Amino acid sequence: MGAATTLHSVCLGHMQAGRYLDARICCEQALAVDPDDAGVLHLMGLLCLHGEQFDQAVEWIAQAIRQDPKSIYLWSLGTVLRKQGRNEEALKIFDKAVQLEPANAELWTNLGHVLMELERPADALLSFRHATTLNPDHWAAVNGCGSALHKMDRVEEALNAFERALRLRPDFLPSLKTKAHLLAYLHRFEEVVATYEDIKKLEPDNAETDWNLALVHMLTGNFEAGWAGREARRSVPYFSISHPKTSKPMWLGQEPVEGKTILVYADEGLGDSIQFVRYVPMLVARGARVILVVQKPLLPLLSGIPGVSQCLPTSVGTLPAFDMHCPICSLPMAFGTRLDTIPSTTSYLPGPEADRLRVWEDRLGPRDSLRVGLVWSGNPDHRDDHNRSIPLQALLHLLDVDATFVSLQKDPRPDDKAALRERPGIVDLTADLTDFGETAALVSCLDLVITVDTSVAHLAAALGRPTWILLPYTPDYRWLLDRDDSPWYPSVRLFRQTETRNYAEVIDRVRVELLNLISEGTSTTAIRARQQ
Repeated sequence: MGAATTLHSVCLGHMQAGRYLDARICCEQALAVDPDDAGVLHLMGLLCLHGEQFDQAVEWIAQAIRQDPKSIYLWSLGTVLRKQGRNEEALKIFDKAVQLEPANAELWTNLGHVLMELERPADALLSFRHATTLNPDHWAAVNGCGSALHKMDRVEEALNAFERALRLRPDFLPSLKTKAHLLAYLHRFEEVVATYEDIKKLEPDNAETDWNLALVHMLTGNFEAGWAGREARRSVPYFSISHPKTSKPMWLGQEPVEGKTILVYADEGLGDSIQFVRYVPMLVARGARVILVVQKPLLPLLSGIPGVSQCLPTSVGTLPAFDMHCPICSLPMAFGTRLDTIPSTTSYLPGPEADRLRVWEDRLGPRDSLRVGLVWSGNPDHRDDHNRSIPLQALLHLLDVDATFVSLQKDPRPDDKAALRERPGIVDLTADLTDFGETAALVSCLDLVITVDTSVAHLAAALGRPTWILLPYTPDYRWLLDRDDSPWYPSVRLFRQTETRNYAEVIDRVRVELLNLISEGTSTTAIRARQQ
């Protein structure tokens, strides 16, 4: 055994033991003896990779390959290139590696990962599956099959692959979480709950798991577990509304509130604030003085809620004195709300002033047909926006109906702006919708609102206006499952996707119902009567 070979073995031993500085010194000594030793050059590259010196790692490993193009060296180079985001180059390297060693399941698996990063899931699936033919128990390859199938929307096959991967490695949290997501997609909710419970055993303090489990409980009507679990949202990073920094106690329904000042503040979205502000008069009825802090666009609308002492924006600097505080989305839990105790009234928001209504009536002009408001998209930053929003183009099938269509869509997306310009028959006065008070006045002049799941859906419903909501197959928790009404809003009718998850079918059903209303010369009052 030569000196360079001996030093290589010593270097490798240092590296395997985690003695990286000793390994580097030893590699430098070995290269002084033989500067062309491919094994030592490769180890230098791996040491640079460990230290995240990626450019240097590429140089060292490339030198090793020039001396001896082994598949292991190609594998290492491909790994470094992946970490640099140079996936096209990594793909070429892994292609060469599998040609040199076609029976290596690990190399085929790495090739699959690169193809996934290049958004080529079908090709990645072939690579992962070839790896599993070489080694049926190769966990990463089986898991990769699941990821590729998921990306291709082959949900049941993906679920089977992830379940097989979890049999090989039951404690791999990302696969468990994806399994829960896929089960929810398939509406297998009992299994979803069981999977989240498995996740909680492995990761008991993860607030996002508690939050996701709570949403399943809520969607399936288990409000007792759902409201309690939703309290985890205060620890979930992606909630953007900050909570007041205070040493004052949080009120969640246990203590008497008579004579106390309670700060109620928005902690989720605009629609949530509108939905749950219904509890504020109930809090006032218990003798509390309520300070309400909500998003600025809601101030003109919610400042008139009966009993509110002050209504302030969430951007307020210094808060007035208060005794206790409660997030607005915790009020349902504080009041022990169950499905059969939801405080549901036809309208709980203060109606717009007569002068404001007249302004909007004048803008709309003569009422010579059914007035129908339209909203087709929500906040693009919403996590589920791709399921709940639709392009305006998808609604065009409705527009040949004999009705006056009024856009309630703020900030339309570029393609929707173009579609609006091509449909001058849609009345678009949204430039004058400066806040929710103005939107409430316009909605109050309409006979019907047809909308996807947005804050305007809550606004129209809370005003008691007839509101038809288009929902994805798996909707937000508040709309529950398998019903066309809402226990939260008596004036709402729900139009749900079927398992096909196709909005075209939903819009066809809406069109038929709209034609029925028009053929009957239906008024707003009659629309409400039909829904009851």
